[in-house]
Amino acid sequence: LVGAIVIGPRIGRFNKNGTANAIPGHNIPMGILGTIILFFGWFGFNPGSALGFTGGFRDLAVIAAVNTLLAGAAGGMSAMFYMWWFGPSKKPDPGMSVNGVLAGLVAITAPCAFVDPWAAVVIGVIAGVLVAAATFALEKMHIDDPVGAAPVHMVNGMWGVLAVGIFANGNPLTAAWNGVATPVTGLLYGGTTQIIAQLVEVVAIFVTVFVLGFVFFKVLNAMGILRSKPEDELAGLDLPEMGAPGYTNDDMVMHGGLVGPRFKGSTSALRSAATTILPH
Repeated sequence: LVGAIVIGPRIGRFNKNGTANAIPGHNIPMGILGTIILFFGWFGFNPGSALGFTGGFRDLAVIAAVNTLLAGAAGGMSAMFYMWWFGPSKKPDPGMSVNGVLAGLVAITAPCAFVDPWAAVVIGVIAGVLVAAATFALEKMHIDDPVGAAPVHMVNGMWGVLAVGIFANGNPLTAAWNGVATPVTGLLYGGTTQIIAQLVEVVAIFVTVFVLGFVFFKVLNAMGILRSKPEDELAGLDLPEMGAPGYTNDDMVMHGGLVGPRFKGSTSALRSAATTILPH
């Protein structure tokens, strides 16, 4: 979030009249494949955080795995239906759906071993709604988050931490585990102090990261190394940043020349070609 605020929106993302232009990802199937890979990886660090698979550790790992699956699925479904019913196009947007899956996974990470399966579904459903609502809120504030990192990880990371203080079921196996001397019990199970601890944690992390991140990104921005040159941003960063095209089966015709696998010019020539389409 702080990085997006400091660096500012991409060229053409917002119009002078305040309206927004969508700049969608170019390969939805690859995005879905990446989400599936991430989903699979989540079963490593959520159940794996039990740090063992014997005795009580086994039970904690199993419930963490079940809750991870349920919350991720619920997040994807709720984000899909949110876009279908309330989105601008009234369609089940696949990009928001995969972000909903990730939002559900992020939200269940903190409470994965502390809540019942039904609560994992509720946490995931709320996460899917939050990621969509937060995405539209950032757009209204003219904050350009190209990959939806803040709605997925910040907003739902906060929600997941707070969910511990609401849904934690007081399982005795959680006593003296994860640094807590007594079972973790949320509001719905009669606990009144855990939610306070979770809220303090959210505020402390947010303030610390926001302040340090703001200073860090401001310094990088002042040094001129945080953002690409405008002409590179418009032409694409494959050649300017990596020295090679990202795709070898397409050519792109730009004002001033041809860019693609048969383009043999220098980076400066590419930038010169791009300057003809820079806004004035």
